[in-house]
Amino acid sequence: MEMKRISAGKLRAIGYDARQRVLRVELDDGSAIEYAAVGEEVWRRLSGSGSAWSYYRDNIEEEFAGKRVAAKASPKVNPLDDLFK
Repeated sequence: MEMKRISAGKLRAIGYDARQRVLRVELDDGSAIEYAAVGEEVWRRLSGSGSAWSYYRDNIEEEFAGKRVAAKASPKVNPLDDLFK
């Protein structure tokens, strides 16, 4: 699933698998939650919303049962590391 990086409230990335109808959200604390049986209209509204955090809280978090999943580890690279080795 391709993830779209965003910065909205606690959301840091969102992704959707249309074939399986699964929405995945990654939060700023590093956790990830997947929601099953999410329609494409919900995904379209979330990904196009100017207030994705509010839309998520009002229309996804409260309406769908989420399952915590392992977040993909993304290496945090500090550009100054090479200077101070």
